[in-house]
Amino acid sequence: MALDRRTFLTGALAAGAATALGTTATAPPAHAATSTLGTTRPHGTLGPLGTPGTPGTLRTLGTQDWMAGLADSTALQRMTIPGTHDSGARQGGLYVACQNTSIAEQLDSGIRFLDVRCRVTGGSFAIHHAAFFQNLMFGDVLVACADFLAAHPSETVLMRVKQEYSTESDATFRAVFDNYLDHRGWRPLFRIADTLPTLGQARGRVVLLADNAGLPGLRYGDGGVFDIQDDYNTEPFAKRGRIEDQFRKAVQQPGKLFVNYTSTAAYMPPRWNSDRLNPQVHAFVDGSELAGRTGLGIVPMDFPNTRSGLVASLIRHN
Repeated sequence: MALDRRTFLTGALAAGAATALGTTATAPPAHAATSTLGTTRPHGTLGPLGTPGTPGTLRTLGTQDWMAGLADSTALQRMTIPGTHDSGARQGGLYVACQNTSIAEQLDSGIRFLDVRCRVTGGSFAIHHAAFFQNLMFGDVLVACADFLAAHPSETVLMRVKQEYSTESDATFRAVFDNYLDHRGWRPLFRIADTLPTLGQARGRVVLLADNAGLPGLRYGDGGVFDIQDDYNTEPFAKRGRIEDQFRKAVQQPGKLFVNYTSTAAYMPPRWNSDRLNPQVHAFVDGSELAGRTGLGIVPMDFPNTRSGLVASLIRHN
């Protein structure tokens, strides 16, 4: 039987402070700021990366501005959106870290969904993975998003905000969030509504997916809007089947916003599991079964940059 995730992390904490508090080395993002998706299309043509414009001119879309190739009327439910699981979790050692690139590097590499875990402390949100502080505050995450969106206004970022390693009331969590919005000046960055916007309505802003009952806006996990696969305690071989089945469901039963976590902490550290799973996910995404398909949903991953081309392959399914 797979270990419970909380037990797994507690065991990691007890394994030794020197190891547990170690910092995971940062690797360069798979797609640098000047990288492209390797696809160039004439303006005015139709296709996954086509952009209306003057026929005969060429445009190359990079990982920083790939949403520029999609019409304003595009429904988020019909997109394929690369994401990261536990986006801020870079500290804590082998059994805790889920990423080895910063939020800014993730956005540059094409990631557009962030999974942000917040501990209430001193009237602020500290980014945590279980008991492990990630040397990152919520304000740092917002600065990275604001800087990126200011430079790339064609893009949007979907952000799941969840309480982690604190048991404050929903009202307290909401009060801290409102402090960020209204006293620290972050409200203009967010698009907060109880329905999903079109891509055009969301461009240049962070779409809040509220994973706390106190937060405003669209409730993350609302069964009327979302279809989520997040079997985080599943052995990689079984997890692969669940990932592939969720992709098939997104194609066969469009309508909801599908979320398909490729991450798992069962038996082995997240990095070891991602080293096994990410190549398999990449092969399936590039395979014949999904050829020409769009609307695969949000795909949160651990260590996506360690599999060169994986994020770009997902983006091509738009």
